[in-house]
Amino acid sequence: MQLKVLALPGDGIGTEVTAEGLRVLRHVAAKYGHELVLTEGLLGGIAIHKTGTPYPAETEKLALEADATVMGAFGLPEFDNAPPDKRPEKGLLGIRKTLGVYANLRPVRAYEALLDSSPLKNHLLAGVDMIIVRELTGGLYYGTPRGITGEGEEERGTNTMTYTRGEIKRITRMAFNLAGKRKKKVTSVDKSNVLETSQLWRKVVVEVAPEFPAVKLEHMLVDNCAMQLVLKPAQFDIVLMENMFGDILSDEGSVIAGSIGMLPSASIGAQRASGAWVGLYEPVHGSAPDIAGQGIANPLGAIGSIAAMLEYSFGLVEEAAAVNAAMEAVLNAGVTTRDLKGNATTEQVGKAVCEAIG
Repeated sequence: MQLKVLALPGDGIGTEVTAEGLRVLRHVAAKYGHELVLTEGLLGGIAIHKTGTPYPAETEKLALEADATVMGAFGLPEFDNAPPDKRPEKGLLGIRKTLGVYANLRPVRAYEALLDSSPLKNHLLAGVDMIIVRELTGGLYYGTPRGITGEGEEERGTNTMTYTRGEIKRITRMAFNLAGKRKKKVTSVDKSNVLETSQLWRKVVVEVAPEFPAVKLEHMLVDNCAMQLVLKPAQFDIVLMENMFGDILSDEGSVIAGSIGMLPSASIGAQRASGAWVGLYEPVHGSAPDIAGQGIANPLGAIGSIAAMLEYSFGLVEEAAAVNAAMEAVLNAGVTTRDLKGNATTEQVGKAVCEAIG
């Protein structure tokens, strides 16, 4: 089939890990006889440097024309004190809104070869294989009113956490559908003992649950979930939460996986008539400008994001499984970057994954 893919490498190590993800994508396309139509655009800090805006109109056009978008990492220290509309992260929020990707899926798996890389004891990691399902287009990051007003001692910062019943329903159904294909358990995370937004969240999740009678539902307060993710991570299958909670807690997955460089993500939107999902795919890690250009960044999060793209946006389950199996084989062979106590370069890991695919 034809694979129309937009690549947005971004900033820092984003360019390096994206290059290896695309290496694997080209290899898979050639091996399985697919036609890869690849375009590249600007987003984030590099877009500000070249166009004056973190989300150029041309990038928006390319994203709407593509079947799927692969992203690197965004953000540079020089923009830390810039106004919100001139920060690289504004571009990321913009493209999410353009494509309507409302569900962020972050797989967290404890690989046997990496158990010693985690600060958690090995017996806690046995069998850990979860997906954190984060609502992506609502909540505190998008709610209004927002901004900084007043002056002096009365200067005030305001953000608004808000959700509609419809927004909660669609992310809940996404979570339950995923659980039905896995271990049939959803843990819904909220702060319903304090927040009215969470009270509505829990109410709607409970209403949707009977549509999926084979899936068990449990509720967990967000502070308890933060603790349980490191005390007993194997208890989780699908972990459902709103935007900010998901942003924070999903990074705990790096403790389980041994490195944040191991974590892929898929941001999913509308389903096309073919059954494929509109999607943005990126590793969870940041741009790490302190190690950019050294060839030591871990590309497995980016490569895992390619596997997710093959599965969700193109329905190529066999190809996705081949990439995931190759990643595990590379880990078992000890071909890892510095963050995983190895000495392989970014490029060597990418090439090793291609070799393992065959």
